[in-house]
Amino acid sequence: MSGSARRVAESALAGDGRKPAVGPLALWRVATDDGARLATGFVNTGPRGLLTADQTLDALLGAPCQSLGDVVRHPAVEPVPDGARILVPIEGQEVWAAGVTFERSRLARNEEAVSGDIYDRVYAAERPELFFKARPGSCRGPGEPIAIRADSTWNVPEPELGVIVNAAGDIVAYTLVNDVSSRSIEGENPLYLSQAKVYAGSCAVGPCLVPVSEAPPLDDMLIELRVVRDGHTVVREHVALNEMRRRPEDLVSWLRRGLDFPVGALLATGTSIVPPEQFTLEVGDRVRIAVEHLGTLDSTVEISVPRDLCGADA
Repeated sequence: MSGSARRVAESALAGDGRKPAVGPLALWRVATDDGARLATGFVNTGPRGLLTADQTLDALLGAPCQSLGDVVRHPAVEPVPDGARILVPIEGQEVWAAGVTFERSRLARNEEAVSGDIYDRVYAAERPELFFKARPGSCRGPGEPIAIRADSTWNVPEPELGVIVNAAGDIVAYTLVNDVSSRSIEGENPLYLSQAKVYAGSCAVGPCLVPVSEAPPLDDMLIELRVVRDGHTVVREHVALNEMRRRPEDLVSWLRRGLDFPVGALLATGTSIVPPEQFTLEVGDRVRIAVEHLGTLDSTVEISVPRDLCGADA
């Protein structure tokens, strides 16, 4: 196992000392000397075998007849190079997000808002809240830093289930998303949503893509958030995804009413884990999001710096 893959596997164990099963097969992206490649491997052991160089996620999602479940079960052409770095598991896909899909989110958004009942109304409405989160190439992957805005006083992680959608609109895989947000900026005025949600380092995705055919039923999943500061856990919460008011298929249907996604898309389905009001992320915090059988997304917090000032992802 590569060093990067080993760290992903170990992160899934931290805090409980148990040795989990290998989990379902998943699709990974890794950096090699020849560029980014897709790889297969179990969720809790990391990427083991490379797919052919011409197999890309853009091509797989752009050809809806191709099953990701079949792809992860296809024999690898060569082993993952030792020390290969695990990359964010998306390519040319835009990232969109849904808001106020859980009761707790509705309450928290009302608490932060200066005035109005817009979150009550969108929670109950037929049409969901959907917004653009990240352009292709801008998301952070496993082990990469997430960021908080320097001009925000209240910043929070938002752990969410991400659904991978192919060009035909089918949900074909699951992943984890950290929709990092400024509650102070959005709370000042809902029209500031884009500034609160979309900036360098505000979106992390990973560690891998688990095909729907390999994953447990959505209603059986629990998502957990843990924030560690100076070696101490300051936030630890979990929620059952069956508490989601809107089903992912419904959210995807609304997203595609006015948009085409030739190479598919990633939709973050909303959060129900809201840290207490007195909590805000600080530089150096370690944020861990986990769903059993989907893996662990581990990040450290920094101040937001545009990608062109800090170097591009390999």
